[in-house]
Amino acid sequence: MTRARLSATILASTLMLGSVFTASPAQAAAPTIAGRMASVQAAKSINYYPSDAGWSAMWTNFDATRIDKDLAKAAALGADNVRVIVFPETFGYPKPSSTYTERLRKFLSIAASHDLTVKLTLFDWWAGYGDVTNSISWAKTILAPYANDPQVIAVELKNEFQPSDAAAVTWVRKVIPAIRAAAPGMPLTLSVDGSTGAAGMAKIKSSLTSTPLDYYDFHFYGNSERSLAEIRKAQAAVSPAPVVIGETGVSSVGGAEGEQAAYFARVFRAAKEAGVGSVAPWTLNDFSDTAIPSHSNVSTIPAQYKFGLYRADGTAKLAAEVVRTAWTTGTTPNSFLNLSFESTVASSPWRDNLPQAGAAEITTDMPRNGKYSARFSDTTRTAAGLPSLVTSPITPVQPGYKWRAEAYARGVNATGTTEIALSWFNAEGKWLSQTTSNRLPNGNTSWTKLVVDTVAPANAAAVQLHLKSGDNTGTVWFDDVAVS
Repeated sequence: MTRARLSATILASTLMLGSVFTASPAQAAAPTIAGRMASVQAAKSINYYPSDAGWSAMWTNFDATRIDKDLAKAAALGADNVRVIVFPETFGYPKPSSTYTERLRKFLSIAASHDLTVKLTLFDWWAGYGDVTNSISWAKTILAPYANDPQVIAVELKNEFQPSDAAAVTWVRKVIPAIRAAAPGMPLTLSVDGSTGAAGMAKIKSSLTSTPLDYYDFHFYGNSERSLAEIRKAQAAVSPAPVVIGETGVSSVGGAEGEQAAYFARVFRAAKEAGVGSVAPWTLNDFSDTAIPSHSNVSTIPAQYKFGLYRADGTAKLAAEVVRTAWTTGTTPNSFLNLSFESTVASSPWRDNLPQAGAAEITTDMPRNGKYSARFSDTTRTAAGLPSLVTSPITPVQPGYKWRAEAYARGVNATGTTEIALSWFNAEGKWLSQTTSNRLPNGNTSWTKLVVDTVAPANAAAVQLHLKSGDNTGTVWFDDVAVS
């Protein structure tokens, strides 16, 4: 709830019949942990930096006009919360500069104008764990204006905390109670990086038994096909404390915008299945070539520049539509999988498997419906198997659930083996087994339905759908795929 809406609510609830009494801001009840936690667990949250000013550059090159346009775009997607990260070395330490605290205030004001609440992350790019006194003083100064501001719904004390660092653990054990005393109604959390995962969350929990967090922030960058299993591991690691997914995404570097869209669709669907109500994409924008400060350890990694829902020029990727649909309708439809091959190659999550034995082409020469189909010609095989087109469904895999896949295939002078298959994997990504369909007859055929009806095996956590055609000296087309 924004400041304006909060004030309206207070006014409506305190006006007395026949009275001229109006509540003043000082008389408004302070936000509570419970109230803020309800917002945290349901937040449609977006991670944010401007496309031309990532990390600390957002603050050193503060551009209120650009921020306003970006947050309007986020709100149009359906976001109701934005995560903003502050840096001690940029804001001034141990005493924050008034210039930068004013920029933070302005950021919150812009967010409020778009009905966005805010999650604050402190102590990024920070390792001064021996300086507890000044750390607490700095954090209190940053947070003082917002302790009772309902627009700020949570504080993350340290971005991607490392629980194996004994000095960091000692530091945070002292910082947590100090911040609680200064802002008793503010939920506190820590996040873990993508490689630390559930094991790191469990270690944080065991290290903070005397000063527990209010919730845990899971940064998920793992395999989206196994996202339900990974989310459930994270939940089990810190139960009964709540979990949110504070960062998730995959880079579209190399033109993989279709797979990026499917990634978000799978994670949103898995989170819903697991009962996690808040999934925060990383990030709103791609970054321009010079946007990430050179002293950042990710500035030389090309993939880091392409995680956005929007390209650096402001145009939307397919991932933006996935997130908009998830936030505004609560659904992630199979249409994002391009099952009829009608999307552009860049917007398709299909990928070639064993292309050295024959890669598929998307063509207009033999569609069953629409304009396009997938064609294999003159294929061979490898020791690993037949060449195929492969994708993974949006629906997460759970053992014992029934699955059906189908596709239409047609051959001209076809030889070898043409079929579809569901390949099953466990939570660690190890291949378990596959279930294959009826095969397309060799020679010349009309459109023929290939079908797999099966049950997910024990220990299955992911599945891939393969359209296969190997040892084929002729040509085969696939079209109108379905998986459920």
